[in-house]
Amino acid sequence: MDILWYVVGRDGRYPWDPKWTRPVDLDYLRALTTSIDARGYSGALFATQPNGGLDPFITAASLAAHTRRMRFLLAIHPSIFTPSQLVKLTTTLDQNIGGRLLLNIVNGHTSLAPAGIHLAHDERYRRCDEFLDVYRRTMSGETVDFDGEFIKVKGAKAEFPSLQKPYPPLWFGGSSDIAMDVAAKHVDKYLTWGEPPPETAATIKDVNARAAKYGRKLGFGIRLNIILRDTDEEAWQAAQHMLDSASDDAIAKVQASNSKQDAIGQVRQAAFHGGTRPKSARDLEIYPNLWSGFGLLRNGPGIAVVGGPESVAARLIEYKNLGVESFILSGNPFLEEAHRFADQVMPLLPLDNSWQQPHAPSAPYAWQTAPTPSQPRIDAAAAG
Repeated sequence: MDILWYVVGRDGRYPWDPKWTRPVDLDYLRALTTSIDARGYSGALFATQPNGGLDPFITAASLAAHTRRMRFLLAIHPSIFTPSQLVKLTTTLDQNIGGRLLLNIVNGHTSLAPAGIHLAHDERYRRCDEFLDVYRRTMSGETVDFDGEFIKVKGAKAEFPSLQKPYPPLWFGGSSDIAMDVAAKHVDKYLTWGEPPPETAATIKDVNARAAKYGRKLGFGIRLNIILRDTDEEAWQAAQHMLDSASDDAIAKVQASNSKQDAIGQVRQAAFHGGTRPKSARDLEIYPNLWSGFGLLRNGPGIAVVGGPESVAARLIEYKNLGVESFILSGNPFLEEAHRFADQVMPLLPLDNSWQQPHAPSAPYAWQTAPTPSQPRIDAAAAG
C-alpha cells in the first residue's frame, strides 16, 4: 500500500461553512506539503478546477523545493490543453523536481463551459483518447503526425526528456464504459472513487478485462475521505457533527450542482445517499465503517471511512486485498488530520516504501553534449 493525501484550495473543519473555512495560501500549502513529506505519505493529489482555483503545475513548482520525497500527483483536464503544451509542462516539471511527478487525467465531473470547452460527455473521452495517443507517443520520443476527430498535429516532438521514462505515470478516473476503455488503452493506474468493497471488486475485474484486450495490466487506486477518532463511537459522533454543521441550503446547493453533472461516477455516488439528510448520520452507513453522508456536503467523492484506528486500517486493508495499491485520503482540516492519520493508522498498515527510491540521473540534453568552441580560461582571482 502507498498512501497519498489531498490538496485543494479550500480547507477547514467544515469547508462548506464560511465560518469554518480557513485561508489557503502559499504559507499554508507549504506547511501542509512539508507535513505530508515528513510523515511518510508517498505524495499528494493536487486537485484543480478548469475555471479557477489553484494551478497544479505552478503550485507543485512552488512547493517542491520544500520537500524531499513526496510525489506530486497533478489533476489535469486534457480538454483545456494541447498535447504539446502538456508535454512541455510535464518534461520541465519532472526534470525540475527530480522525477517526482505523476499526472491524474480528469475528463468528467466538472463543467468545462467556463473554460470555453463545450464538449459532451463521450466527446470529451474521444478527444482524451486521441490526446493520450499523441501525448504518449511524443513523450516516448516519436515525432508525431496525427489527424483525428479532435486532435490534428504535424511534427509534434518533445524537445527535452522527462526524468521518468518514458514519461511520468498516468493515473485516470472515470466510471462510464468509454472512460474505462480509454483507461485500459492508455494509463498506468486506474483511480476510482470510494464505493463499498463488492462494487470496487467488480470495477477492478471489469477494468482488468478491458486492459487485457490491449495486452496491458493496470494498477489501481482509490479516493476516500477519512473521519478518524480514537474510537468508533467518537468517529461516528464526529460524522454526526459534520452532518449537522451543514445548512439545508448548503446541502441543496451541492445536490443541485451534482444533478447537473454528466459524470457517471457522480451519479453512482449520489445513489448511496439519495440526496436526503437523515436525522442520524449512521443511517447512511452503507457498509461497515463506510459513510455516504460526505456526498451530501461536497461535490466529487462522497464516501468516508469512519472509525477508530483499527477499524479504519481494517477497511483500507480490505480494499488492498481486492487489488487496490494506492490510497488518496483526506480528512478535514487537511493539516491536522494528516498528522492524526499518520500517528494512528499508518503504523497499522503494510506500507510500500519503494516509491522513495531515487530515480537515475537523466540523460543529458543534446545541447549539453554538443561540441563547443574552446573558451579561454578565466582566472577567478584576476576577474575580481
